[in-house]
Amino acid sequence: MHTTEVDMAGFAKGNSFTLVAEDPVGYRAKVSPNTVAVRTLTDGSSLTYAALNDRIARCAALLHDLFGSRGDQFRVAGLARNCVDLLVLAFACQRIRAIFVPLNWRLNAAELSAIIADCDPELVVYEPEFEPVAQGLVAHAPRLMVFPFGGGEGGLDVRLAAAHPMARLRGDADQPAILLYTSGTTGTPKGVILTRRNLFYSAVNFSFVGEVTPGSVTFCDLPFFHTIGLVAIARTTLMMGGTLVISDRFVPERTLACLNDEALGVTHYFAVPQMASVLRDQPGYAPERMRRLKAIFIGGAPLPPPLVAAYLADGVALVNGYGMSEAGTVMHMPLDPDAIATRHGSIGFPAPLIELKICDPDGREVDAGEIGEIWLRGPSVSPGYWNKPKETEAAYRDGWLRTGDMAKRDEDGFHILADRLKDMFISGGENVYPAEIEGVIAGHPAVAEVAVIGVPDARWGEVGAAYVVLRPGERVSEEDLKALCAKMLAAYKRPAHVVFVDAIPRNAAGKPQKHMLRERWTKTPAVAAV
Repeated sequence: MHTTEVDMAGFAKGNSFTLVAEDPVGYRAKVSPNTVAVRTLTDGSSLTYAALNDRIARCAALLHDLFGSRGDQFRVAGLARNCVDLLVLAFACQRIRAIFVPLNWRLNAAELSAIIADCDPELVVYEPEFEPVAQGLVAHAPRLMVFPFGGGEGGLDVRLAAAHPMARLRGDADQPAILLYTSGTTGTPKGVILTRRNLFYSAVNFSFVGEVTPGSVTFCDLPFFHTIGLVAIARTTLMMGGTLVISDRFVPERTLACLNDEALGVTHYFAVPQMASVLRDQPGYAPERMRRLKAIFIGGAPLPPPLVAAYLADGVALVNGYGMSEAGTVMHMPLDPDAIATRHGSIGFPAPLIELKICDPDGREVDAGEIGEIWLRGPSVSPGYWNKPKETEAAYRDGWLRTGDMAKRDEDGFHILADRLKDMFISGGENVYPAEIEGVIAGHPAVAEVAVIGVPDARWGEVGAAYVVLRPGERVSEEDLKALCAKMLAAYKRPAHVVFVDAIPRNAAGKPQKHMLRERWTKTPAVAAV
């Protein structure tokens, strides 16, 4: 093995490390071939690392035979709910220097057609449920080849049975391996480029903060078209030699049964706050059967303090973190009950292979306690966006990714997410961060969800409008919530409007789609029920 160049942060730049340039399944198939790599919850099937590796090698051969003559970096898309073969496609693409594109099955045909036009794949493999959508994509991209997962005529199972496993092609760790289209909090998805190096170090980062080991059993019902499911959960588990339990979607009673199942022995579960809240309200919720969990890992939105306290009282750690498609796991709370109980709202410390700073608009680091923008760099950080050089140039400065997220750091190094830079509004000349208001309102026991936006105001320029979802059977008035805010917040931060709604629009990561709330406000301002 030749010597590699190492930069000041100690990150290997050469391609001599196999796991950096290639996928981890082949290694695990050598050292622990008979360990169960994946289980599918819906049908009870499982694959060992040896069997999973064989299926990936056959899929690589199939794709290479179909499209290898067209060179490297051709794209293969998958349109399906969570299943083993979405992972098989992802790893097979990496082995032949192709690019995998997981498609968001929640999008409509027009939205998916825009993504197909942007990434221009050679192939879409689809779940039979989505056949009409897949066939519709061909109408907009005539050269596109499509066929289904499964064992029907022309399906992936039949094709893999006829394929002969192929060895990996030597790969460049800094070539794209995955295009992960953002969920579109601005309404316009972008294809985030993730290289082999990005994927490896993203998994290493989560293995540290999540304490994932070869004995871990992780359960994933978050979608594989998102960085949490595809990278933080699936890739980390398989890299570390654990067992990944897959569910095709979040079904509360099924998820709870899985977490309660001592035979499965799940050690790590991942959710957004709304999922954790729903689980605790299920009739079969039995915390004594869930205490084997290392933690329930939460992302996508701040955790309401009452929910954290309730889970802690049950002996289950509910821990928040912060990540993004462009960098994977960025920050996470330590798995320490005392820190979780006393650091409400914190997203903890940076992951070990992430360099992070909190900056003012000119890129200067701010002092502890001051709010600034999160800037990142490190080997897990994406090099940019597919086919979008202007957006890429705007997002990076001197090798740092400007996240657009605002945060502050306390004297002990814990970080608290303030808000998206674009979600901040100015009221009477003062900066207002909606997340601070949301944290106060979410603390009311009757409130299930809340999202705050800035709206036009003749006197102050902008004021806050809080969209609130109440817990089933609970009631609270607008005046009560305004009184709560008056006790906790400066006058300029207090929302001028409270709008009760049945649901808050969210993307696949659980983040509120505030652009939709702004559009709603434009159409129906100051209406008490929408």
